[in-house]
Amino acid sequence: MSTTRTEKDSLGEVQVPADALWGPQTQRAINNFPVALRPLPLDFIHGVVRVKRCAAASNQALGLLDPARAQAIEQACDQILSGAHGDQFPVDVYQTGSGTSTNMNVNEVLATLASRMSPEPVNANDHVNMSQSSNDVIPTAIHVSAWLAVRDQVVPAIEHLMGVIADREADSADVVKTGRTHLMDAMPVTLAQELKTWRLQLHSARDRIQGAAEGLLPVPQGGTAVGTGINAHREFASRFAQSLSELCNSAFSPMEHPFTGQSAVDAPLALSSQLRGLGAVLMKIANDLRWMNSGPIHGLGEITLPALQPGSSIMPGKVNPVIPESVAMVSAQLTGLDSAINTAAQSGNFQLNVMLPLVANNLLEMTGLVSRVMVLLADQAISGMTVNQEVMAEAVGRNPVLVTALNPVIGYAKAAEVAKKAYATGQSILDVAAAETEVPRETLEQLLDPIKLTRGGLPEA
Repeated sequence: MSTTRTEKDSLGEVQVPADALWGPQTQRAINNFPVALRPLPLDFIHGVVRVKRCAAASNQALGLLDPARAQAIEQACDQILSGAHGDQFPVDVYQTGSGTSTNMNVNEVLATLASRMSPEPVNANDHVNMSQSSNDVIPTAIHVSAWLAVRDQVVPAIEHLMGVIADREADSADVVKTGRTHLMDAMPVTLAQELKTWRLQLHSARDRIQGAAEGLLPVPQGGTAVGTGINAHREFASRFAQSLSELCNSAFSPMEHPFTGQSAVDAPLALSSQLRGLGAVLMKIANDLRWMNSGPIHGLGEITLPALQPGSSIMPGKVNPVIPESVAMVSAQLTGLDSAINTAAQSGNFQLNVMLPLVANNLLEMTGLVSRVMVLLADQAISGMTVNQEVMAEAVGRNPVLVTALNPVIGYAKAAEVAKKAYATGQSILDVAAAETEVPRETLEQLLDPIKLTRGGLPEA
């Protein structure tokens, strides 16, 4: 039995694997683009499939597609959206810039599946792709898949991380530690204040991401080849957006000027930049954790992260902060992926951007990476970290910078003298200030109380 079958398209014959659901145009793309050696994300393929399902329903409602074929296409879409046939979309990420190869891959697979359920054959171009072009399908699928990824993955992951941080805030409200600026000792803060900083950064990042994601809700579907809507019913775009909104439980709408969504990827770029910004927040958190965990003997040793795996192939007993390191690498990767999307966004030549597959791939890689790593950061690092309160308290007590609290009482110059002597002798600020000033020791104890210093304001003795 032959392992291939012969298929024909406008360029001639091509050999296709006998058991493949795809057809000749998909096979040509497989042959032409052995570049990344990996396909576009399945979430993006599902975005394209959602477009096809809603297009079939809209075309039927407009009297353009017979009910039997429309129902068969919808059923075929449902099979794929339920998780079936995921291996039938092998086209490489780095293909034709419009994503036509992926559009035709989906068209051909759906046509094969639908033909098995329809009394009449279903054609990939005439029926599955009716009222569409790759040039509006692929940008719309980018919008749909990225919107769903933000709603269903990124935002829940951010909120989960924020919740875990909030829990740790609650149990560290009175834990005082040395603040640091320039990595040097500064005035004391509470651990809760430090954690709250992370949480509020994440809160703001979430809001910015949600705002950018809302820019994806207008979709260019209905613009067809160049944005004019050639070969599509004048009501197609509005019916399609309504169907898509119902399918995804979202408020999609027709783009006022489809040209904008086909020749440019401004909305996906805006989301990408905000995901990069989230990466910057996560890098700050990861590095703070690494510094606080450093040691355990000759570092800060303020916290101890959960021991997840041996840290060295040669140094027995060494344990490393592996989760924060993973987070930091993801943050770096987000920057690179966003940079590539920024370059792609500049490649909108006249009526079409020609780096759409790259945008689709990178955007979903960003959402997937950041969502998964935030859950790890929450559950495998912050939730189980041990707070070494005694280490923090000892460091605070030996911190000469506490003399800052005496500035309003003894003046900056005298405070500097006290600090220098404390540095030189290793004595505490309290002992030096008691010896070098006329301020009573009891008053100094009140002025230099670390927990009071974390509350700001002028000194209260």
